[in-house]
Amino acid sequence: MEVIFKIIAVGLITCLATMIIKPIRSDFAVIIAIVGGMIIIFMVINYLSSVFETFREIIGITGLNSSLYTLLLKIIGIGYLVEFTAGICSDTGNSSLGDKVLLGGKIIILVMALPIITDILQIIMELLPS
Repeated sequence: MEVIFKIIAVGLITCLATMIIKPIRSDFAVIIAIVGGMIIIFMVINYLSSVFETFREIIGITGLNSSLYTLLLKIIGIGYLVEFTAGICSDTGNSSLGDKVLLGGKIIILVMALPIITDILQIIMELLPS
């Protein structure tokens, strides 16, 4: 629980620093915002190991193909990376570019999710009476 307070503190300090520096040196303000975001990401990376461990347990319990879980993790990762990148684009005044990054990410996620959707539909079809 204390980690969330550290993340909030880094976020607020980064915001204040960028607000103070932006009128003086806008290029440094962008760098400060990016570094603050990276610090927050590094603070959260340790928690990813528990996510991977949980997925390993789910794979063992369900006996389903592990490639589906790998695909799901890739989709989640793409979603986070695209959102982070779009935020950086918006922070630098390129919100239109950020919107395009989001659109590209959503299309890639949709294409990657198609095998999962077809597997779910096959399972549903098998469960329905003929």
